[in-house]
Amino acid sequence: MGAQLRAVRARIRAVKSIAKITRAQELIASSRIVRAQQRMRAAGPYARELTTAVEAVVSRSTSLSHPMITRPASVTRSAALILTSDGGFCGAYNANVLRESSRLRQRNTDKGIATLNYVAGRKGIGWHRFRDLEIVQEWFGFSAQPTYAQAEELAAAMLDAFEKDTADGGVDEIYLVSTEFVSMLTQRPVVRRVLPMEIEEKEGERPGGALPSYEFEPSTDVVLDALLPQYVASRIYYAMLEAAASELAARRRAMKAATDNANDLIDRLTREANNARQAEITQEISEIVGGSNALAEANAGSE
Repeated sequence: MGAQLRAVRARIRAVKSIAKITRAQELIASSRIVRAQQRMRAAGPYARELTTAVEAVVSRSTSLSHPMITRPASVTRSAALILTSDGGFCGAYNANVLRESSRLRQRNTDKGIATLNYVAGRKGIGWHRFRDLEIVQEWFGFSAQPTYAQAEELAAAMLDAFEKDTADGGVDEIYLVSTEFVSMLTQRPVVRRVLPMEIEEKEGERPGGALPSYEFEPSTDVVLDALLPQYVASRIYYAMLEAAASELAARRRAMKAATDNANDLIDRLTREANNARQAEITQEISEIVGGSNALAEANAGSE
């Protein structure tokens, strides 16, 4: 066997091994994404109802000036909670999120606002460390299967920074940088301001109907003190569930593309191996024919 043929067959074996790995990753992601979508759909109604309750509290209070819904006159420090994945093999999923976080950081810098990085996911942590970007707090190990307890831990850290004065290391606002799950084929990175809440006044009827009317005891401030931490935790939890589903969908799509590319490469290398083998066979036949002719000529000369 020639050296070229041996090299091509070695590449074929290597590519087949890679194809098995990518195919396995694709199947694993396909089996897990259904569960991730179910968890996301199950958490959706709770997040919407809690948001509705907070909106109702705010809308029924004309003189409310709670710090969690009132934007400060001047913003000097901002916190960004960045949700990335713990594992790779998910295409541009992490790159898109980190690109959005860089844009947010640049916008804040242009306005003279310092950005504090809170990062969840090993990929995001490694990306920030490689670029010597300071990380205030980091979490990892739950990107594919987040729990509400982990969301509460992240929310507690963000609220702790928000409740502090900026002179003591606190922040004026909190942003959440994550990935929105649109469909199995579409996931887009988004930047949302979590605190202070963004209150939008719109004309016409509300899509979900009129907001419920509440009576507050002892006061709306006390109600918001109890309600808004749960609101922040639910927002973060739902974003984590969306990010988990987006990560699995991106991994499934990336691994399918990798498997298809590996199969195409195997076909091309197989044709190359066949051509090399045919060339070797042709050369061997030529050598046999040449040797036979030389032997016949030698025998004819001796006679």
